[in-house]
Amino acid sequence: MTAQPHTRRTVLTTGAAVAGAAAGTVALAACGGDENTTAPAPPSQPAADAPAGTQLAALGEVPVGGTKAVKTPDGRDAVLSRPRQNQVACFSAVCTHQGCKVNAEGAQLVCPCHGSVFDAFTGDVKEGPADQPLPAIDVRIQNDRIVTA
Repeated sequence: MTAQPHTRRTVLTTGAAVAGAAAGTVALAACGGDENTTAPAPPSQPAADAPAGTQLAALGEVPVGGTKAVKTPDGRDAVLSRPRQNQVACFSAVCTHQGCKVNAEGAQLVCPCHGSVFDAFTGDVKEGPADQPLPAIDVRIQNDRIVTA
């Protein structure tokens, strides 16, 4: 194979083509914004590595039909809810769309970043862009306390 001499024109044309392709790739990557991407939902799990029976809140701190923001024993953000007198639920407070922390607003958990709305009692998506429910955290009522299960 013999080497072909490169003219200034072929070097500049090739360089411009390579630079254009690189710029196009960067532009396409930037266009892949958050509207069409969904972060994978974390799996349901117990409240960290805390032993069963670790208190998250007093039962009276979560009104029937209401919610309360808490931290799990390992420091993760979570939301306790109390759909009925003798029933409690707990969910990760991290939105499954892009990972923002949801805010409790009555019977809903609302993501301030992109507007996803979740049911505070089931963790189900009520409004997107999130398409995965909030992961449940295992809890139960023990005496007058809400504890890890």
